[in-house]
Amino acid sequence: MFTETDTQMMKTALELAGQGRFSTSPNPRVGCVIARGRQIVGQGFHVKAGEPHAEVHALRQAGAAAQGATAYVTLEPCSHYGRTPPCAEALIQAGVARVVAAMTDPNPLVGGKGLAMLQAAGIQTESGLLEAEARELNRGFLSRIERGRPFVRLKCAASLDGKTALSDGRSQWITGEAARADVQMLRAESCAVLTGIGTVLADNPYLNVRAFPTLRQPARVVLDSRLRTPLDCHLVSDGSSPTIIATLVDDENRLRPYLAHPHIRIIRPSENATGQIDLPDLLRQMAELGYGEVMAETGATLSSALIQEELVDEIVLYQAPKILGNPGRGLFDLPENPSSLIQDSKWRSQSAEILGNDIKWVLRLK
Repeated sequence: MFTETDTQMMKTALELAGQGRFSTSPNPRVGCVIARGRQIVGQGFHVKAGEPHAEVHALRQAGAAAQGATAYVTLEPCSHYGRTPPCAEALIQAGVARVVAAMTDPNPLVGGKGLAMLQAAGIQTESGLLEAEARELNRGFLSRIERGRPFVRLKCAASLDGKTALSDGRSQWITGEAARADVQMLRAESCAVLTGIGTVLADNPYLNVRAFPTLRQPARVVLDSRLRTPLDCHLVSDGSSPTIIATLVDDENRLRPYLAHPHIRIIRPSENATGQIDLPDLLRQMAELGYGEVMAETGATLSSALIQEELVDEIVLYQAPKILGNPGRGLFDLPENPSSLIQDSKWRSQSAEILGNDIKWVLRLK
């Protein structure tokens, strides 16, 4: 049975873990608190892959006070040697008496082995405290490990009448500064930003984080089945992060300049029955590359394809109090479904908030 103190300490550990949301991928976001009763003697969070884990930071701060203390960790301590030594071993050497984990690690390299190592050393272990909150914090990491594909967030911006652009394609700026700043935060949280070649050719976007400094820029992934991405487009030329081009082209002459480019990586997903890139296979390959949380910023065609194949986990819609009129371009390009009027929605509202003069609406797939 967990006490009120246990819950408060784990809440603090989760808050610490959240500080790594812009930088830890492909590693999970993890926080750790070392406490003696209600007194915190050490705390830390994992900042970046290849650097010390949360437990190491907390133990260094605690020093000798870790002896006989309780360690609260948002994810089961690792038990294997990767870029860093096992955290379970560090906790044993520090002499902690008890370890409380919010959840066990689904990674097959750990999967209960960390807690087992601690138990074998005579340390009391418990797990499951605030597990739902811990899973939400690491939804991308967990999706990559458990489902073999990233958690996909679809970002949309529309007018009051559901239009994304004028009939001639002009779309800047539908939403205001507050909404655009919020999008920068979502990009920073994402491992990768996914878009289509149509968006690249029409808007020449950067799709990076420019509003504030960040330890890690998201990779940019372009669906470009016919390999039309200009080598001088912003996604490639700015060099702030890798540009991954997913294509069906296998002609060596056409691929050569892309393969030789220092900022481009080519991947070749399979082709679906309609001659397009197979989206489930694309997401599978992205998971294998370590991308757990992906934000799609794209036009109606790709957005609709992702929704139709039920590959979108979350929709973030920014809606501005502007009316663009009937000729404007709509959010999605989906076939009419009369039964959808009487069926329960597949989506549930998570939150709604006012950003400046706009509304941000977050929905999750049931």
